[in-house]
Amino acid sequence: MSKIVVVFHSGYGHTKKIAEAVAQGADASLAAIDAEGNLSEADWASLAAADGIIFGTPTYMGGPSWQFKKFADASSKVWFGQGWKDKMTAGFTNSASLNGDKFNTVQYLFTLSQQHGAVWVGAGVLPSNSKAATRDLPNSLGYSTGLLTSTPSDASVDEMVPGDLVNAHAFGQRVAAAVARWAK
Repeated sequence: MSKIVVVFHSGYGHTKKIAEAVAQGADASLAAIDAEGNLSEADWASLAAADGIIFGTPTYMGGPSWQFKKFADASSKVWFGQGWKDKMTAGFTNSASLNGDKFNTVQYLFTLSQQHGAVWVGAGVLPSNSKAATRDLPNSLGYSTGLLTSTPSDASVDEMVPGDLVNAHAFGQRVAAAVARWAK
């Protein structure tokens, strides 16, 4: 069985809830980046042993949180030894706005993966873009490069869009299937 780790930062708990749904779908473990942008040595070891890594961060001001960026910068030590080369990677982000420049964040995650020589897994889900579409349908935000979710700024973690959580679970399943195929 393949080992997958979801490494993420969450400022208000919304991205954590998405990370948990992704991890459940991928049968993955979670590695939380703390409020100071640090990751435990045990979590760094889990990333080193993983077959797949899924990155997650909120989108703040059109990019990843500074805590995630600190983690990404710290991964240069791994990069120097090509420790994540040929691992499967994917990414997700959450922000308050439906768009919120989330594409910039996913592009950042993609670039990080490519700096490491990893293989990226996109969403693989057609968008729900008809007049009858609702936020609870698959890919209601029309993403393709990674998972995008949106939680209103005044919504609690318990008020997140149920469809985003279902999509997050399905995204985790897609990544797990890709990792399993790649590991053969």
